[in-house]
Amino acid sequence: MRLLRIVPDNTRFKFVWFRRFSYPLSAAYSILVIVLFLTVGLNFGIDFKGGTLIEMQAKSGAVDIAKVRQTANGLGFGESEVQEFGGGNELSMRFALQPGGESAQQAVVQKARDAFSAEYDFRRVETVGPRVSGELVQAGTLGVVLAIMGVLVYLWFRFEMPLAIGAIVGTLHDIVLTIGFFLITQLEFNLTSIAAILTIVGYSLNETVVVFDRTRELLRRYKTMPIPELLDLSVNSTLSRTAMTATTTFLSLLALVIFGGTAIEGFALVMLFGVVVCTYSAMFISTPVLLYMDVRSQGAREEAREKASGKPPAGAKPKAG
Repeated sequence: MRLLRIVPDNTRFKFVWFRRFSYPLSAAYSILVIVLFLTVGLNFGIDFKGGTLIEMQAKSGAVDIAKVRQTANGLGFGESEVQEFGGGNELSMRFALQPGGESAQQAVVQKARDAFSAEYDFRRVETVGPRVSGELVQAGTLGVVLAIMGVLVYLWFRFEMPLAIGAIVGTLHDIVLTIGFFLITQLEFNLTSIAAILTIVGYSLNETVVVFDRTRELLRRYKTMPIPELLDLSVNSTLSRTAMTATTTFLSLLALVIFGGTAIEGFALVMLFGVVVCTYSAMFISTPVLLYMDVRSQGAREEAREKASGKPPAGAKPKAG
């Protein structure tokens, strides 16, 4: 039976040549991310800001956003954020952190129930105090930093310097572009977002390692092939696997976005963006970086180490006994 092939086996696409477009595009996007981070900032969710989040569903008909916002602002807890979501009969309200500790936050919930329970069903209520939100910020930031450092250390030992630098550049590139997605869309940044970023780091690492493993193998096999051609060959030879992985993951995440509900919609959207970015990065960012590295000496060192350990070079035919 013939196997499914999204990409033909004899593909000879010039990936390295497209660095003329991919590098300026990624550089412009990264600059935009820095500007937005310094001016607009992330839309931190209740996990990090503290306060009260209430999600309600209208008992009948569509919601009246203007009326709900006017009533919520009149409760005496400052200006509230009211947003519609779902099928037109659901909305969310956010109230800022109130002075007075836990009892003050519970007072917000009680007054909201008194004001809206006649017309709306309360679907979700979350209250996060200042101490908890501060601890979550510290724990989330520390978790991301340690995970990224662990990945970078792994890449450094997994490959020798030229390939390690290319893999690190690709991983950091994917993190920056993902943060940019949050900044541009103003999607709520919460603990689920931290999980999405860490998952994207893992996916980016997987895509890069697959391509670079093939690059290292081809460096030992083709000692005179020009580096641009060799890098194109390494990407093209893994392109079918990359396309299958990205397509199946993309379709699964798309199903989560459409049918998963509001609880995981944010996570699925970020992951959907991450799959596209990681695939793009492995082919058009990480691999062309090797043009500026001494990768040919990398292959020679690998071969010398294998000879010293008694292993046959990659691609070598075993001797007949």
